[in-house]
Amino acid sequence: MKEIKTNIVAFVALAVVLLFGSCIKEERYLTDSSVRLEFSDDTVMFDTVFTTMATITRQVKVYNRYDEPLLINTVSLQGGGASRFRLNVDGDTSRIARDVEIGAGDSIFIFIQANINPNDATSPFLVEDAVVFGFNNRQQSLPVTAYGRNAVYHHPTNPRSIYYLQMNRRGQYDTVWLPYSVIDCANWDHSRPHVIFGYAVVNSNETLHLTAGDELYFATGACLWVYDSATLDVRGSMDAPVVFTSIRHDGYYDSLPGQWESVWLSTGSKNNYIEWARIENATIGIQVDTNVNNSPTLQIANSIIRNHSRMGILGQGAWIEGDNLLVSCCGEYLACLMYGGRYLFSNSTFANYWRYSSRKTPSIRLNNYYMYSESTVFPRPLQQAEFRNCIIYGNYNGSDNSGELQMDWMDGCEMNCAFRNCLMRTALVDSNACATYSPSPTIVGGNLIVNRDPLFVDAGGNNYELQDESPAKGAGSSSWLKTGVDLKGTPRGNPPSIGAYE
Repeated sequence: MKEIKTNIVAFVALAVVLLFGSCIKEERYLTDSSVRLEFSDDTVMFDTVFTTMATITRQVKVYNRYDEPLLINTVSLQGGGASRFRLNVDGDTSRIARDVEIGAGDSIFIFIQANINPNDATSPFLVEDAVVFGFNNRQQSLPVTAYGRNAVYHHPTNPRSIYYLQMNRRGQYDTVWLPYSVIDCANWDHSRPHVIFGYAVVNSNETLHLTAGDELYFATGACLWVYDSATLDVRGSMDAPVVFTSIRHDGYYDSLPGQWESVWLSTGSKNNYIEWARIENATIGIQVDTNVNNSPTLQIANSIIRNHSRMGILGQGAWIEGDNLLVSCCGEYLACLMYGGRYLFSNSTFANYWRYSSRKTPSIRLNNYYMYSESTVFPRPLQQAEFRNCIIYGNYNGSDNSGELQMDWMDGCEMNCAFRNCLMRTALVDSNACATYSPSPTIVGGNLIVNRDPLFVDAGGNNYELQDESPAKGAGSSSWLKTGVDLKGTPRGNPPSIGAYE
């Protein structure tokens, strides 16, 4: 009896399974040969890719716009195993992804990366391939392109064999070890870009000569370090400036600050010269340390310093002379001139419309002391801080309405400042620019335009040329001109306009 009941239960269970199983509808896929996929991009394009270096990963969305699911039999690269691109199809990293389903009205992601082999080309070269989708007895392709560039690579040769002393918050010095390589200045290759990792050092008594069209690309944390008794000599041209920039320039990263460290002219470096250069996207654009001889530590002209997360120019007891400069978009200061020294800038535009966060500091800071600790402060005379035919302006006013100029001084120590034929946003000086803060600093000059918008063409779009109605037009003095043209090669007027652009 028990056996009969058991068999009846088993029969009923089997019947239920068969009954409901027959009601489950098999998945139906689109089979029409006219079906087409849609993509978020018509072509997957990579910006310049340095050979041997893997790129960022680009993503593409693949859409099934139909009311039924679609089965993709294969997704692969047309170039097969020889392709310089790699795929990740919705998590599948096989060379050929199989049986990929896209639900009705749904989509999947495809991720693509490039890694290009070096060759003998000195100019960018095109690398092409395609992602091939096989389904419904047909194929559909998505083009993939990249421009490859061969480069010279500077990799650290020893991570702990050079150091400098850095003051900590307790006023004590810590030893900071740096990963570095020494540049072979005599055999610098001018035909290819240089990619720098770690600290690339111009060694003592060496000079690195850079010429028109040279390009230096820096990885995260990388720095060009001009060491004690060394020299950096940069001679670009208006049409082919020497470029110091970050490795990444795809989309958002093209103008992103803070992607590398700085050009560092350390204490004892001498006779540094930069003309027609573009320094961008670093933490500090150019850092110039203590002057040790009777000539400028740095002379810089006809150059653009922009998009730095901290400072455009950091002078620390240095002697800097600059002309025809555009310094713009920095998270702290455009020019932070500390620990005394000598500074002379002419025919330059300092414009700070920082947009990545709320800026807490003005564009220009002048200082005449060095604080070793809270109780130990050393005077460092500011022998000269002079601005001629310069615009100093931006979107910072400060809690005290002091504007874009900060005077940070130690009483009784020399601090000589001059502003001549400048347009400035500041509450520290008036149009006569003559003031004495007893016992220091002393401010002299005249013919100032104070707290009037310079009317840049498009400050938000980083175009700091002047509108026709700008108060800076024709308000400069020919006495301060060093060349007859502005930063774009436009002849200067008589009288000239204030700033880097005529």
